[in-house]
Order: sequence, then structure tokens, then C-alpha cells
Amino acid sequence: MKILVTGATGQVGARLSQVLPALGETIAAGRETIDLAQPDTIRDAIRSIRPDVIVNAAAYTDVDRAESEPQLAHAVNAHAPGVIAEEARRIGALLVHYSTDYVFDGAKTGAYAETDATNPLGVYGASKLQGEQAIEAAGGAWVILRLSWVYDSRGRNFVRAILKRADEHGELRVVDDQLGSPTWALAIAEATCELLADSERARAAPGVYHFTAADSVSRYDLAARILEKRGGPPVSLHRVRTADLPAPAQRPLNCVLDVAKLEATFGISLPSWEMQLDRCLAEIFGKVS
Repeated sequence: MKILVTGATGQVGARLSQVLPALGETIAAGRETIDLAQPDTIRDAIRSIRPDVIVNAAAYTDVDRAESEPQLAHAVNAHAPGVIAEEARRIGALLVHYSTDYVFDGAKTGAYAETDATNPLGVYGASKLQGEQAIEAAGGAWVILRLSWVYDSRGRNFVRAILKRADEHGELRVVDDQLGSPTWALAIAEATCELLADSERARAAPGVYHFTAADSVSRYDLAARILEKRGGPPVSLHRVRTADLPAPAQRPLNCVLDVAKLEATFGISLPSWEMQLDRCLAEIFGKVS
């Protein structure tokens, strides 16, 4: 099996580059090879490599900046996935594409199922939803995996931000009205590897799947867990509401996704958010020491 990974320098892409070689030849492409804002680089690379599987981990992920750069966000998140899907169909490759919980408005009580109506609140979520629609319209063999609150031991993410702010300040304010399922990039990569180990089964079950830790937590309680595991000098943690911390992009308050379809179709479930977080923090603290 020959696998092409886009976004190889991102949080999920880098982890995929670590684990997917267990399944076969893996070509990890960064922006210098495949720039999703430049469709010709997508077509040239796929036609040259001719992979059996394409895992698209590249995306425009800056939620706030997307509000002021809608054209770039849509080029990368909405148009490019359609180009990738068209090229995948052309050569008979399976496409695995990552989407987001931000396709929902967060107004629902309880976990979102794949069949629930979408209603993104901002440019980022809208562009990712359009990317999903472009893939479906292109046809071929494809699986879309919606992620939630992705983090890793490297890169820009909530976990690293809390640790950094804890080192710099003795007091933190964190929202307690946003709920989600924090999911470690390595857990995503490992579960994707499990999915692709039976690629024919994935080809036979195209569709959208929620792909997150099974449990949920508030941002505040997640921060509290991070600080508890961090130890060191005490940090004063204060609860605030999302409305108290205005940002350019509106966030959905409920980002909890129901993963029953993933488990029923592929027999795959990701570890609990606590287990994932503890593993990631152990890696971070191990590097520090």
C-alpha cells in the first residue's frame, strides 16, 4: 500500500507520518510539495505519486484569523478537498479527510450525531463544511472524520497554551461553558492507522464519521486536569463565560460528538480524553526533563 499524507508538518500530519509506515510506503508531503492554496500542486503531486490512499491532514485551522482571511480559508478548506477527491477518484485511491466539530453551532443539548443539521458559526466552520460537500460531490472512495479539540505535545493548541500561561502567570481565566472531547493527535493517527489496516472495509463504507474521544469535558475542567498533572507552583484558575472573552470568531458551546457510528461500522473507538491527555502530558514532561 502506498499512502500519501498531506499537511505532514501539522499536529496530526506529523503523527500520521510516524505510524502509517507500518502499513506500507508513506509519502509525507508538506506545503513545499502540496500547497492546498495552489490546486496545481495538488494535481501534480497526486498524479506523480499515484498513491493507493490519500490522508488529507492539511487545513487552514486559525479560527479567528479566518474571519479576516475568508478567501484563503475557503481555498484551503473548501476548494482544495474537492480537487483532492477528484484526483483520488481519477486514480482509484481512497481518500481519508479530516473535518471539524465546528460545522455545528453548538446549540444542541447532548452529543451531535452525523445526521444532525449543520450550522457553522464562522468562516472556519463554513469552509470545512464546504470541503465535506465538495468531497461528497466528487464521488469515489472517501471517508470524512470529524475531529474535536485537537492537541499535541508540539504546535499551537490548548494544552500547550495552558502550560505556557501557567509558567508565565500565577492566575488563569478559562471558560467553563464550552464542552468538547479533547483528542490527542497521536490517538487520531493511531486510530486512522487502525481504520486503514482494512482499507477495503473503509472503501465499502463511505461517509462522515465522528472521530473523537468518547467522553467530554469543559475547557475549565480540562485546564484544571492539565494543571494538576503539571504540579509545580500553584496557579489560580478562575471560571469565566465565553461571552466574557470576546474573540473575532464565535465558538460553538457544545462540541461533543457522538462516536457510535464509528464504533458500529469499523469497531474503532479512541481512548478516553483523560487517558489521552495523561499520555501526552507524560511525553511533554519527559521532553522537559
